[in-house]
Amino acid sequence: MSAVNRSKRAREAWQIRVLFDGACPLCGREIAMLERLDRGRGGIDFEDISKADFDPTAYGLDAEQVMARIHGVLPDGRLVEGLEVFRRAYTAVGLGWLLAPTRWPLLRDVAEAGYRTFARNRLRWTGRADACDTGHCHVATTPAKARSAGAQP
Repeated sequence: MSAVNRSKRAREAWQIRVLFDGACPLCGREIAMLERLDRGRGGIDFEDISKADFDPTAYGLDAEQVMARIHGVLPDGRLVEGLEVFRRAYTAVGLGWLLAPTRWPLLRDVAEAGYRTFARNRLRWTGRADACDTGHCHVATTPAKARSAGAQP
């Protein structure tokens, strides 16, 4: 199999597509670590929601939703969010056991509450507290894209 075919096959074999905020320093470090752990196998596909051409409506989401918490897309198109994204991403790189305890009833509630606290405060905690005031916390969508996805202009 040629290198091009291997690369194409790896891109098609992802287990989860992680929608991440590349403008978030902490988020970027986590994604960089997952990319290293994936070792080019293509188990995880990454899409940066901070890029100008990102369109949240392609996933049935709006800008506020994608900025509020991490989302992942499964190969069948289903969305997962919050800690479930991390559980699946870590599983894709062979480290699912690290987050497995966050599925246990008591730990699940504590871990989810911890993630919600982080997600709610991440802009402030990563030095971007004014991001929403300056319009940088919203993912830009063009009216044409929004209309084509069935949203109201």
